[in-house]
Amino acid sequence: MLTGKELILVTKVFAKEIRWKSWFHTLTTFFLLIASIYGTIYFPTSYGLAVSMIGRVICSISTALLLSRFFIIFHDYQHHTILRNSHVANVIFTVFGAYMITPPSIWKRSHDHHHANNAKLYSANIGSFPIMTKQKFIEASKTDRFAYLAVRHPLNMLFAYFTTFLYGMCVQSFINNKKKHWDSLVVVIIHVSIAVFLFMYFGPLTWFLTFFLPFFISHMLGSYLFYAQHNFPGVTFRNNMDWNYTNAALESSSYMLMNPFMQWVTANIGFHHIHHLNSKIPFYRLPEAMANIPELQHAKTTSLAPSDIIACLKLKVWDPEQNKMIGFNELKVA
Repeated sequence: MLTGKELILVTKVFAKEIRWKSWFHTLTTFFLLIASIYGTIYFPTSYGLAVSMIGRVICSISTALLLSRFFIIFHDYQHHTILRNSHVANVIFTVFGAYMITPPSIWKRSHDHHHANNAKLYSANIGSFPIMTKQKFIEASKTDRFAYLAVRHPLNMLFAYFTTFLYGMCVQSFINNKKKHWDSLVVVIIHVSIAVFLFMYFGPLTWFLTFFLPFFISHMLGSYLFYAQHNFPGVTFRNNMDWNYTNAALESSSYMLMNPFMQWVTANIGFHHIHHLNSKIPFYRLPEAMANIPELQHAKTTSLAPSDIIACLKLKVWDPEQNKMIGFNELKVA
């Protein structure tokens, strides 16, 4: 049974990019996204307004799903896992990152911190959902409890487009450090300008279907996926001194069971335990790594089934005595 560095070394076989595959997945997703946006705006009316409207709604939802897929491919690029040293890829993903309101200065720094500190009780809050121990939550002020629960609340994930991305990643980062995060302001200006252009020149319906709805769905999906990959029944958290990288990847990152369609939409991000073990494995090789390394096949799982979503959302604080996340029913707070 391989553990620790030995296990990481075995995964390096799969941490080799297949360049043509990287370009294939990037370009096909990119052109499907462009086609879907085009269909949302210009779906033909020759078969009647009702059919046209249904077609536009389908294209709008497709746009949301394709934004989600392309964001995860973008995420691989940000890890320097695919298409390194490609000027064309750099242009594509820089523009896409701005379009998705993810300023480079805050996104990469916070996400790299998340990978380096995944499941550490007192270091994991940057770039991740905050974790309090049961005792710390009980001793916290009502204001601190409210702020903590608000970030972890399902409504925060539902409205992630506004709360996590527009406000948290852009507005708040710029307010906190204008010099360091000037690009946050630039991204917001670009984002709002596109929205105003679509609203003014194509009307409110096209703005809603082409811009608002796809962003709302894709950011909501992304926020929940990120939450559930590290907040699920069976997850473990450790004090910094008891923490180690390999255990954090395998015990504190889920394998999210999905059907083939959702695996495609999410670019295999459900194989999250493997991604955290070795982020240099391209997304399209994660299933291959799992199939060939027995130690990766006994992951802690969750899914997008309603019962699993509810089970994940119920988790509130870490209880060291029970060695598990617990909900309100096990909390006694004055």
